[in-house]
Amino acid sequence: MDGEFRLQDYLARIGYRGPVAADLATLKALQLAHLDALPFETIDPWLGRPVRLDAAALQAKLVDGRRGGYCYEHNFLLRAALAAIGFQVTGLGGRVRWMSPPESPLGAKTHMLLKVDLPDGSYLADAGFGACLLDAPLQLKTDIEQTTAMGTYRLTERDGLLWLDAKRQGGWRTMYVFDLQPQLQADYELGNWFASTNPTIPLTTHLIMERLSGERRYRLVDRTFSTEARDGEVLAERALESPRDLSDVLRDTFKVTPPVPAEEIFARIGG
Repeated sequence: MDGEFRLQDYLARIGYRGPVAADLATLKALQLAHLDALPFETIDPWLGRPVRLDAAALQAKLVDGRRGGYCYEHNFLLRAALAAIGFQVTGLGGRVRWMSPPESPLGAKTHMLLKVDLPDGSYLADAGFGACLLDAPLQLKTDIEQTTAMGTYRLTERDGLLWLDAKRQGGWRTMYVFDLQPQLQADYELGNWFASTNPTIPLTTHLIMERLSGERRYRLVDRTFSTEARDGEVLAERALESPRDLSDVLRDTFKVTPPVPAEEIFARIGG
C-alpha cells in the first residue's frame, strides 16, 4: 500500500486489543476482528462511485469512516496491517467461481487474497470474499478438510491451480481458483477497475453486504436480509419493506453509514 499506514488506528477501528506479533494466533485474531468490525459491502460500485486502492482513500473510508468495502479494499488494508506488524505477506489473485457452472471456463482474476508465510508453513488469509466470508486463515495444504467456527473448507490442486471449496448444505461449492504468482499493483488496479465498473457482474448490479459476528453470518442482497449459521445454514430470512427498515439494518447489523440517504438506496433497488 503506497503512503503512510496507521497501524494503531486500524487496530482501534477493528477493536483489537490483544498481543501483536507475527504469529498464527495474531493472524487468526486480526482476521476475525476485521470481519466483525468491517463489513463486506458493494455500495460504491453499485452506485457507480469510484473505488480507490491508495492508502489515504482506503483508510479514510474503512478506518476513519463508518464504511466497509469489497475484496480489494479489505485485503489491501489487511495486507498493510500484517506487513506493519512484521508478517511475510504476499498478495495473490483469484478467479471467482461461486456463481459459475462447473463446466464453464475460468474468468479473469477479479479477487484479491493473501499468502502469509509463518515458521510452520504458509496460510491463505482472506477478509474480502463477500459471497462466503472466510472467518479464519487456512493452511495452504491440499486435500484436507479445514474446519473453522463458521464453515468447512478444502483446497484441491488441478491443472496447476488451487481450488478453494466451501461445504454448504447441498455439498461442496467452489469459491475461487488461484495460483501462487505474486500480483503487482497494476494487476490489482486493472482487476479493481473491471470488478467495480463492469455492468454485467453482481458487484455493480446488486447491493450486496455481509458481516461475520460471533457465530452468525449476516447477508443483504438487494432487499433480502438473511442470517446464517455455519456452512450456510439459513436461520432467518425476510424482505426489507421500507427505507427505515433498510436504514436500521445498515446501522445496527452492518454498522455502516451509507454515502447517500437510505431512501435513495431503497428506491434504486427497485421491487
